[in-house]
Amino acid sequence: MGGKSSKYDNNLVHDNKMGDESSKYDNNLVQDNKMSGESSKYDNNLVQDNKMDGESSKYDNDPDRMLCDQTSPPAKLPFQYLKTITNNFSDTYAIGRGGSGVVYKGRMSNGEFVAVKKLQLSLPSFQKQFENEVCHLMYLNHPNIVRLRGYCYETQNVFVEHNGNFVCAEMSERLLCLQYYPKGSLAGYISDESSGLEWDTRYNIIVGIIYGLKYLHEEKVKPVLHMDLKPANILLDDAMKPKITDFGLSRLLDQQQTLSTSSRDGTLGYMAPEYLHAGTVTAKSDIFSLGVIILEVITGHKDYPDVTRTSSERFVELTLDKWRSRNPLNKSPGYIPKIRRCIEIGLACVNLERKGRPSTGELIKLLQGRMTLDEV
Repeated sequence: MGGKSSKYDNNLVHDNKMGDESSKYDNNLVQDNKMSGESSKYDNNLVQDNKMDGESSKYDNDPDRMLCDQTSPPAKLPFQYLKTITNNFSDTYAIGRGGSGVVYKGRMSNGEFVAVKKLQLSLPSFQKQFENEVCHLMYLNHPNIVRLRGYCYETQNVFVEHNGNFVCAEMSERLLCLQYYPKGSLAGYISDESSGLEWDTRYNIIVGIIYGLKYLHEEKVKPVLHMDLKPANILLDDAMKPKITDFGLSRLLDQQQTLSTSSRDGTLGYMAPEYLHAGTVTAKSDIFSLGVIILEVITGHKDYPDVTRTSSERFVELTLDKWRSRNPLNKSPGYIPKIRRCIEIGLACVNLERKGRPSTGELIKLLQGRMTLDEV
């Protein structure tokens, strides 16, 4: 980015021409001190996990009531109940499929829907992913993080055929019950500048993802690294507010703020180069993935200057020209400075040198115009 970006910074501060929707969101950016209070209230409940069994026992015969109780931690649910509300895990109820399992829509007796994620039985690595997702989501409470409503982990002894004989084997069922979002994931709304979502909606999605990631990185006692940020793992509610989901690969960051691993789990195109090539994991690994998402939301594709070999300045101007052509009657729409700012931020996040990428706290200041990219 370098010194060239500074010529855009004056525009970034004076873009109060955005519509009411974005302005309302921007005001929320300054007043995020309430989030920590909400989170800590939830965390205090979760610290007292020894009360869970007692809380659950009063609803043991009514899983619907367990799921509807907003005051208690996520409930332990019977496998048979989840099997029933998904019509025996019917294909007609399937709403998503991935490498680790299938997500089904479940209908409760009161007509409310939930999402039921059923992990595959055969792969031992999914046990760790299941534990990661449950344990981390139990302690997370934020408007831009998917809400865990319950979980199931049941083991049964069954007889299966093996080498011509029947043997007794253990079969474990591992499921998550999550908030259901009928609009699905962000992946279904990615499009180029000429069509699809209006800028205000795209901007609010970008801001929401940044806030969710800031909560994970900076507002927990131990930072949570997501490790698989991509549009498919961003759900959208009815108001198009983003919810980060799928914490199967997530990790808690140690005091050294750096992890080393031999695994390369994740999604190509969104993985930071230092993780992909050397197994180095830091909070800046998520920032790289975030940068790819930001640019993808704005342009409709994952390409950026280091991929296309286009200069950063040329990339910015080409993208802005496409947004201007979307509304040819208005050659200089008021949202252009905000688009420029978000492109600049996205490019800073995909910096090949991780130390050059902004933190989530710095990203908020950049969005608000309280910091320039030269100060990162």
